Amino acid sequence: MTTPETFQQFVLPTYGRFPLVPVRGEGARLWDDTGKSYLDFCTGIAVCSLGHAHPRLTAAIREQAGMLLHVSNLYQIPQQAELARAIVEDHVGLPGKVFFSNSGAEANDGLVKTARRFGHKRPQADGSPRYEVITFNQSFHGRTLGGIAATGQDKVKEGFDPMLPGFKHVPFNDIMALEEAISSETVAILLEPIQGEGGVNVATTEFLSAIAKLCKQHDLLLFFDEVQTGFGRCGDSCAWRTISYDLKPDGISWAKGMGGGVPIGAFWISDRIIGDEGPSLSSLMGPGSHGSTYGGNPLVCAASLAVLDEITEKNLAHNARRQEQRIRGIITAWDLPVITEVRGKGLLLGIALDASMIEVPEGKTAALVIVTKLMEKGLLVPPAGPACFRLLPPLNVTDAEVDEALAIIHEVLSSL
Repeated sequence: MTTPETFQQFVLPTYGRFPLVPVRGEGARLWDDTGKSYLDFCTGIAVCSLGHAHPRLTAAIREQAGMLLHVSNLYQIPQQAELARAIVEDHVGLPGKVFFSNSGAEANDGLVKTARRFGHKRPQADGSPRYEVITFNQSFHGRTLGGIAATGQDKVKEGFDPMLPGFKHVPFNDIMALEEAISSETVAILLEPIQGEGGVNVATTEFLSAIAKLCKQHDLLLFFDEVQTGFGRCGDSCAWRTISYDLKPDGISWAKGMGGGVPIGAFWISDRIIGDEGPSLSSLMGPGSHGSTYGGNPLVCAASLAVLDEITEKNLAHNARRQEQRIRGIITAWDLPVITEVRGKGLLLGIALDASMIEVPEGKTAALVIVTKLMEKGLLVPPAGPACFRLLPPLNVTDAEVDEALAIIHEVLSSL
């Protein structure tokens, strides 16, 4: 039985899978079951920060697996404590505490639970708790029931009604719409500083500054979803710093690139004091408030420590910024009319397309047509909405690999 037949018989059809069977990877390269080589600028959708089979990550997993894979969070796990310290001190740079999950959706659920705890601690004038979280159109916050309720895209909600209450979606980068949306029930604002799945849309400096001001004015929590953008992907440990450096969020969620391929997510909550004399925000999530059987076990934490150490020591965020400038310069020089814009920061870049110039079969999108053509030529990239595809190479991608990928893109797009 072939792999496609096995999938069809035994795996739920929740993905529209491409006809590609990967079997081996090394660095930015991936090989399929026929021996064909691809440049991987998808990297598990921004997961494999160091590429495939990186020696440091492989060694960390092998060493930890030989000592201790898993113990309960009822006990103190040293690798978890060290990873939390590294995240707080080396990456966020603000006092706070970290909870470890298995995915970004779980991390975002943790932020929402924190918001609701805060809404009980700081209720409405009549004493009823605040619970509403404002998110934005074209956002994506995961596929749990909480995640799809928070997500500002109708397509992920179809057939799953009724939605979990307590979310309101407003247009991205629209300060006036946000101001008008805040109500007495509102307790937090959650956003991706750069929307990935929604088309690689970057928050403006003015928008983030306005959000921070509104949060202070209305006693709201400010949460950043950095699941796709964090830990060097956009040119800084925290993508929001590439837009507005002086912000001080109340919570941040991560996953994807922080593990280099192992399933790990996390969220950070600030230690700031609530009100004038209240407890710290992070203390609201005390014993019994949240949990995870596998979250933060020794194996995934050892792997994540290796990934984050490599990103820091090799200054891979700088490489992300440098490659962004190279990519933008080369694409601009092409002057191809089918490319309407290059969006994003660092190595989370979206190539926006003029769909009217692309022959699109019924049931497909312009982005899927181009992604398929690029795969046929040996370049793997994911779509980002109906008329945009993303470049998400490893953070240690080389000039030669970027040039090779761009040559393939130019060949495909110029043929249009």
